[in-house]
Amino acid sequence: MKYEVEIKSLLQTEENAQKLRDRLAEQGIQMTNKYNQLNHYFLNDGDFAKLEEKILPLFPDEKKEKLKKILEEGKEHSLRTREMNGEVFFVVKASVDDTTSSNGILRMEFEEKVPVSMDELDKILEECGFSYQAKWSRNREEYGKDDFYITIDKNAGYGYVSEFEIETEDENGLDKAKNRILDFMKNLGLEELSQERLERMFKFYNENWRDYYGTEKIFNVE
Repeated sequence: MKYEVEIKSLLQTEENAQKLRDRLAEQGIQMTNKYNQLNHYFLNDGDFAKLEEKILPLFPDEKKEKLKKILEEGKEHSLRTREMNGEVFFVVKASVDDTTSSNGILRMEFEEKVPVSMDELDKILEECGFSYQAKWSRNREEYGKDDFYITIDKNAGYGYVSEFEIETEDENGLDKAKNRILDFMKNLGLEELSQERLERMFKFYNENWRDYYGTEKIFNVE
């Protein structure tokens, strides 16, 4: 099982995003990819057994056990469909600590490409009783250093947000990975976006996503 340790920092403005780009460049960290992304989040209000039955045939055998494990053993699932660079992905995240699976720090993750359109994938989830929580749009810049995966996202509603992530298969090393990220962020002059504020932002967007999806508009929730 792949585990994801991810910490966010709220940049909000283009000026702050550029400062981070400059600090990364000073450390020899260059952008490796840039693209637009659509993410559709679903509520946990459907039939997981039915979803497993319908979704597993979309994946090769070596991916099925991993998906079954996270669907059957994970908690507080976050279900998403994603489109980027003309490809469609099914994404499931489940928490392994006391934070949420949508925005939490320590999570199990499944993200794999599917051979159907985003509309077709959304329809499968809807047929299993899952309803939309919100639709998100963002422009993403990707950076990498060693085992760090770094992004600078321009999100509808949020403005600029940076994410620092380490992926590991070592469940016992999650706290160590978290501390490495925090130390790295501190060296860049960044502060962690608190889970409490992030949840308030997430809640506000979910309640008002139709006003922000696909736009340049930004809100500020303290």
